[in-house]
Amino acid sequence: MQALYFVRALWAFPIERKALENPIGRLSTLWMKPTQIIQPWMFGHGETKATCLWLDNLPPLQPTNVVPERENRVWKMAPSATRGRDRAKTFPGIAKAMAEQWG
Repeated sequence: MQALYFVRALWAFPIERKALENPIGRLSTLWMKPTQIIQPWMFGHGETKATCLWLDNLPPLQPTNVVPERENRVWKMAPSATRGRDRAKTFPGIAKAMAEQWG
């Protein structure tokens, strides 16, 4: 529940433009529906991993390189000491699109 309080406080902070990113999960139900849901395959990666964006004073992120072959590799990662960290990484194509479109 602390994470929800943190997100609400962050969203309320007086910043001109905001983008919060989180995988589909409890924020969508406990807080508010996302502005946009994106996938890595929309930005040059062959993976599927639905990611929510909550945008304030920013336009929706536009796909840059749609990949037709898609696999759920992130979800299928084998257990390991770094699995959580590895699954949480932002795909470079998404980061590049954010920087180019919102930077």
